[in-house]
Amino acid sequence: MDLKPLLKRGGLLAAANWPVVAIQFAAQTTFQVLLAVPIIGAAILVAVLLGGDLANLLQGSMREIFTTITDALMAHPVALGAFLVAFFVALFGGSVLMFLVKGGTVAVMLEANDQTGDIERRPITLTNVSEAAAFSIRGYISGCGRLFRPYLHLGIGLMLAYAITGAAYLAFIVYGYQAAGNGVLFIGWTFHAAIATVGLTLWITAINLVYLLLQIAMAAGHETLGDAGREVARFVRAELRELSGIFFIVFAILLAAWLASFLAWSGVGLIAFVPLVGLAVFPLQLAALLLRGLVFEYIGLTAMGAYVSLYRRYIEADVERTAARAPVDASALRPAH
Repeated sequence: MDLKPLLKRGGLLAAANWPVVAIQFAAQTTFQVLLAVPIIGAAILVAVLLGGDLANLLQGSMREIFTTITDALMAHPVALGAFLVAFFVALFGGSVLMFLVKGGTVAVMLEANDQTGDIERRPITLTNVSEAAAFSIRGYISGCGRLFRPYLHLGIGLMLAYAITGAAYLAFIVYGYQAAGNGVLFIGWTFHAAIATVGLTLWITAINLVYLLLQIAMAAGHETLGDAGREVARFVRAELRELSGIFFIVFAILLAAWLASFLAWSGVGLIAFVPLVGLAVFPLQLAALLLRGLVFEYIGLTAMGAYVSLYRRYIEADVERTAARAPVDASALRPAH
């Protein structure tokens, strides 16, 4: 199993179509801003009406801030309900934007793969990389329009899967905590809760991988969810080793990139506390956020390019196998008179 050519091809496809990386980053940033609007508004509401510290409310990740605000509003059901409605409206609107943008992205990556030869077997030069450039505004918009409806249906299914998974996990944590109480049972429950958290992470990761493969199958022509699901099931059975290899390598790269960005951000954060010097660090922080977002989007598109290449190779092999099993027409074998 040689995964290097697949990953190299995916990286070159992503580099050649760098505008897609920028569009994905812009869409992801817009999505995060949309989610931040109701959260910041609720934080200001809690600070003004309940006397909370706005700086403390806005500390931590988006998930931690959401949890803090929700806990603060538990005693005010009307305000809590309004906050949740506003948050989920922003979540749904931002998700629809991501579904729209992803259609153009997958369409461009498929076209780039189809028009490119064995670029992974050749030296990396500007001429060879430019061969894989398939991005155009018209083509991107066309892919967005063609795939928006099936991607919207698929995305709603993904959100339902997330909701069911989250509800099951919370129910396990809450009822398990209540049943465990104190003592030995509590220690055992803590161990099982840790295992459940690891299982949740793996389950969400598997859902995201299947979701991406379904998007590729839909963009390749299987636009109904049933057809795409059957095609992906056959694809996974035939290429399980390669798919697993690509997944774990990309996961390791993402983990290394996350650790590197965390260490760099921590170092810059320490400098920011120095008087006067901290003001000069602010542009560096913005540049670091921009670079981090672009790098992570590029890694994601590299993985998509590798999956697209593997999928196209599977389709070609399947067509060849079907042609080899097809019966030969006896009339074609008769000598001409």
